[in-house]
Amino acid sequence: MTTIAIPEGMPQYDDVPRFDVAKVRADFPILDREVNGHPLVYLDSANTSQKPRQVLDVLVEHYERHNANVARSVHTLGTESTEAYEGARAKVAAFVNAPSPDEVVFTKNSTEAINLVAYAFSNATAIGGDPRFRLGPGDEIVISEMEHHSNVVPWQLLCQRTGATLRWFNVTDNGRLDESNLEELVNERTKLVSLVHMSNILGTVNATSRITERARQVGALVLWDCSQSVPHLPVDVVDLDADFIAFTGHKMCGPTGIGVLWGRAELLEAMPPVLGGGSMIETVTMQGSTFAPPPARFEAGTPPIAEAIALGAAVDYLTGIGMRAIQWHEKEITTYALEALGTVPGLRIYGPPVPVGRGGTISFGLDGVHPHDVGQILDSLGVQVRVGHHCARPVCVRFGTPAMTRASFYLYTTTEEVDALVRGLDQVRKVFG
Repeated sequence: MTTIAIPEGMPQYDDVPRFDVAKVRADFPILDREVNGHPLVYLDSANTSQKPRQVLDVLVEHYERHNANVARSVHTLGTESTEAYEGARAKVAAFVNAPSPDEVVFTKNSTEAINLVAYAFSNATAIGGDPRFRLGPGDEIVISEMEHHSNVVPWQLLCQRTGATLRWFNVTDNGRLDESNLEELVNERTKLVSLVHMSNILGTVNATSRITERARQVGALVLWDCSQSVPHLPVDVVDLDADFIAFTGHKMCGPTGIGVLWGRAELLEAMPPVLGGGSMIETVTMQGSTFAPPPARFEAGTPPIAEAIALGAAVDYLTGIGMRAIQWHEKEITTYALEALGTVPGLRIYGPPVPVGRGGTISFGLDGVHPHDVGQILDSLGVQVRVGHHCARPVCVRFGTPAMTRASFYLYTTTEEVDALVRGLDQVRKVFG
């Protein structure tokens, strides 16, 4: 088991749950492979996580033993598939403490989940739907400068369609959300506040209560992009007091092609459908159609059945380890990494410099070396990091850099892998003088 020295000044908790990192790593077949003749060091979990055998086995078993469409057939395979699919919905609901499984809408990723809400606003505006979802000139949507593009572009497009105005929080020099103008920014014209819970590029974990409280004062809805938080720390939608959250399976040990929109039941009931087709209707005539209640209303056509079932297996896996234990493990790894990276000459960390209010994602720059060169040399040593603007270009613009190198951690990350990253960066410095 990897042991990590807790730095001086960091709280020492005897009751923090622990797990055997070596045992966890044994569940992930890909971690045994080599890259370019070196042991794989996977430090790109903010991009996509690796998958344990427990998830892969469920995916294979479904296709081998239970494959059938859902909510359509009364035969045995159809019943088994439907029960497993709806069972996964219940698991996901419990994972985020949703009051009802019917508040969980399966999508293909976080991007689709956020777009679903954006197009529901657009459709409600077009047909004169629920006033909470109607937008026009004079109305405002508030986001932030640290958003992933999937929480920027849908709102830009929505504002173009409706005449509403997009506004945003800025980011401080330390990579925190600048809330100094909260009361001016979130005002009586605000219809929606849509913010990232944990930044995919800065690692910042945004405090939610003050923003949500202000949104409630002015009657605005609140959406949190939890793509990076749900996989890494306990998330409770009741505690968040959110109206919507979005997250994705492939970052939480699940497969690609499956994501989640959670919404308050009363809001999902009020939202018009976005995609029309099979399974989302009550009745269809040539003159018109009526629509099924949520979540079916928002799951037109054949859904990602096997992917949802495998996501349920990922939820079982993470729950078995414990989200509080995973959160603490990553906090220790991040603390270790911040100190280790701080020893590399010419390296600048973007985002919070301390392991408080931040997750296990660290983006950095190396003086005189383009991140693409950093990434190529690290890859030659088996160290996998991501380089570029990380689908968060406004953050790069904010800090005056065209790109960043990002190392991101998860429950299977070890201090030895952080050491390999630091050795690799020393090699980069040698190559570039």
